[in-house]
Amino acid sequence: MLDLFYEGGYQFMSVLTLIFIAVMVVSVFNGIPLFQDEIKSKEEAARKISYIKQVGLFGLVVGVLGQMIGLIGAFDAVAEFPELINPTIVAGGLKVSSITTIYGLLIYAISFLIWFGLSLKLR
Repeated sequence: MLDLFYEGGYQFMSVLTLIFIAVMVVSVFNGIPLFQDEIKSKEEAARKISYIKQVGLFGLVVGVLGQMIGLIGAFDAVAEFPELINPTIVAGGLKVSSITTIYGLLIYAISFLIWFGLSLKLR
């Protein structure tokens, strides 16, 4: 798992990991009052738990941005040395560039599931 972190590029993977931690922190701080029945209004609680999904969506966007930046770098390399490029190298580059998107999708899926569960609890 750690090798995928380094393969995906530590710059974007680090940011995505921080976003995942933010999703967990927001989930805990906004979910605890629901389980302790300390909510003042359902509208305010719904607004607060919607932050979970929004932070997760930001993780997805950062993941796709990481893939696009990786693809631009790969295409620049292909354009610079077209005689050295073979399909194996291109496929490997596409795989590596997809790692950040997959991680962003996982972050969004987890945040969505947490949001959905807390929304059900709120109702």
